[in-house]
Amino acid sequence: MSPNPSRARGFTLIEILVALFILAVALAAAIRTVGASIDTTAALRDRTLAHWVAEDRLAWHEWRHDWPSIDTYDGDAEMGGTAFRWREQVSATPVARMRRIEVSVFLPGTDTALADMTGFVEQP
Repeated sequence: MSPNPSRARGFTLIEILVALFILAVALAAAIRTVGASIDTTAALRDRTLAHWVAEDRLAWHEWRHDWPSIDTYDGDAEMGGTAFRWREQVSATPVARMRRIEVSVFLPGTDTALADMTGFVEQP
């Protein structure tokens, strides 16, 4: 039997709509994945920079041969074009000539530390 020449071959409207729906779902999933990846990258960048701020604070005490008083200190820092807030808690240790310095670094306006680091200084 020969095919009917009057009947055109191709996709029906329903087939095209189903294909477009599948494509739209796949693209939405891809966009959501890329957005999550960007958020994760930004958070990792902030945590890395905050860690560097904490390292800088401890290095500052070491460089100055500092003997800080037992207290809590706050300040601001900038690293990589991002503003941070740091808090240092200086406390005594069982060794009389040593002080413990706990540094926490935050984004301004938040209370969740992005980085925590502990260091020790010896009395000069």
